[in-house]
Amino acid sequence: MSRRVVVTGLGTVNPLGLDVETFWKAALEGKSGIGEITHFDASHMKARIAGEITDFDPEVYIERKEARRLDRYDQLFWASSHQALADAGISYEEDDPAAMRAGVSVGSGIGGMISFQNGIDTMRQRGPDRVSPLTITQIISNMAAGLVSIRYNLFGPNTCTVTACAASANAIGDAAEIIKRGAADVMVAGGAEAPVCEFALAGFAQSRALSLNNDDPQGASRPFDADRDGFVMGEGAATLILEEREHALARNAHIYGEVVGYGMSSDGYHVTLPRPGGGGAARAMQHALDDAGLAAADIDYINAHGTSTKANDATETAAIKTVFGESAYATPISSTKSMTGHLLGGAGALESLVCILAIRDGVVPPTINYTTPDPECDLDYVPNEARPVDVDKAMTNSFGFGGHNVSLIFAKAE
Repeated sequence: MSRRVVVTGLGTVNPLGLDVETFWKAALEGKSGIGEITHFDASHMKARIAGEITDFDPEVYIERKEARRLDRYDQLFWASSHQALADAGISYEEDDPAAMRAGVSVGSGIGGMISFQNGIDTMRQRGPDRVSPLTITQIISNMAAGLVSIRYNLFGPNTCTVTACAASANAIGDAAEIIKRGAADVMVAGGAEAPVCEFALAGFAQSRALSLNNDDPQGASRPFDADRDGFVMGEGAATLILEEREHALARNAHIYGEVVGYGMSSDGYHVTLPRPGGGGAARAMQHALDDAGLAAADIDYINAHGTSTKANDATETAAIKTVFGESAYATPISSTKSMTGHLLGGAGALESLVCILAIRDGVVPPTINYTTPDPECDLDYVPNEARPVDVDKAMTNSFGFGGHNVSLIFAKAE
């Protein structure tokens, strides 16, 4: 376990931007990427707002014929991975021995939901013989990892994690463990989600998880605020290139930071609600601290799961207090879901990317729309304006339906 894992490349497409720097500038300015749904006519839906990527062109990255064969989820992860590999300066020919030690780890909560809905519609309306032979490969969650492996000659470990909204955090943590145990030198790690369709929106709305503040899209996602009424669905992808430290140094790679802690736990409580008191979330955070060999007071910034639901935000606050004690009140915490919406299985990857950028630039993004304090949520949520902070170590939390809890810790590169 002496092998150390560093981050050498970043890529993202999300509601705030089609690349890392555009996204980061918008996030630090406190902009919202949430608006009325344009991907389809949502006038009959309970929830009619989402964090959409309205100007994404997959043909920037993928040939037209190939792009038409893919679900939007696959297109988004392909794009973010292309950016991250280019940023890391990594490319392999098919016969390159190094390609055998480079892999992919992707996380998604749902996978090809749009293709799933369209396939069912076709079967019901036109009969089973009119269902596309590509339907299955468009739906299955692992296909994003498979496609990136095929396109970029990554012949090492190739895996997919499906743990609801913790999925891409798991994917990054698992990728780091793969490198630590010596099974790979490079891993393309991250996640994606493209859930903005009638079926997904209807299901989440019926479970009473979504904000119904349709008249104020940009103000609807308000994590930790007393007036929060649910999360806003978002789409997007983010990819981190993880690399064994000595391997990165040998090729003179730019190192953004290091993955130093990974913790997991289960609430074992309810299919959608977190365990009251946040015991499961607290254990994941503590496991990550123990894995990193750190004390809670060593963490300079927490990117919270912060969904803007009544249950999550109060429970996560309680969990942070359990682990951090008095230092909880001195630790800046923010939820970038207030700006991007909730990318479901892709959220952990995007929020890991935020931690790396906060370390790089010494500034943390705000939690926007925070106007009415909630007595149950009484920590420092960096309200409404970015803040200069010397971030040496940052933690991100991701929690998923089914009781999945994941915490990751990133540190400044030595």
